[in-house]
Amino acid sequence: MWKNLLATLFSEDNLYIQALHQSYQMLAMDLQMYEASVKSLRHSDTGDIDVDIYKLDQEINAYERDVRKKVMTHLAVTGARDLAPGLVLTSVVVDIERIGDYTKNICDLAQNHPKRLEAKGLEKDLQAIEGSVTALFRDMIAAFKSSDEAEAKRIMAEYKEEISSQSDEITQKIVRGEISDLEPGDATAVALYARYLKRIAAHSRNIITSVVNPFDRLGYQYTPPK
Repeated sequence: MWKNLLATLFSEDNLYIQALHQSYQMLAMDLQMYEASVKSLRHSDTGDIDVDIYKLDQEINAYERDVRKKVMTHLAVTGARDLAPGLVLTSVVVDIERIGDYTKNICDLAQNHPKRLEAKGLEKDLQAIEGSVTALFRDMIAAFKSSDEAEAKRIMAEYKEEISSQSDEITQKIVRGEISDLEPGDATAVALYARYLKRIAAHSRNIITSVVNPFDRLGYQYTPPK
């Protein structure tokens, strides 16, 4: 669906194509923020981050507002004919902005937990979530930018629903006092980090559904049209 819309509505330089390119820039900044924040939290003993996370977050917020403005202006000129892609774009940039917020939260964790965060007995589970979320995030960006419907369907089919349950299980074990090898500060950081990864995965999944689903099914599993 999205590929067909792109072919018809984004075939020339207009406000929609400008807004779409801005969404690509937002995703690139999200990924930069994510990789830098995770590196600082999980692989550094200083808490230093080599990019300005907060500046990038502000730029993403500004892009989101500008995309909304461009969509609204375009619709004011063209009418309801171009409504569907406009709704999809405004929905997508909300998810992109939210990913930026959660990567900023990871950055805050790294700043307040400057020593490398180790999950001890939960390390294997946390690494599994990290790997799944990172792969989903990167694959989602590539498929969204290329409008690759086959790849989007693959990502959706292989989306690991257990990301959510694994994240919740980590948090619940910590809250129930079942993890004895973590200091209180470390345990809190691990629980928060697992939660942020869960939300980044959820928003990544929402975005990839836009490649194959109509607006009313954004965020839901792909269902072939009857």
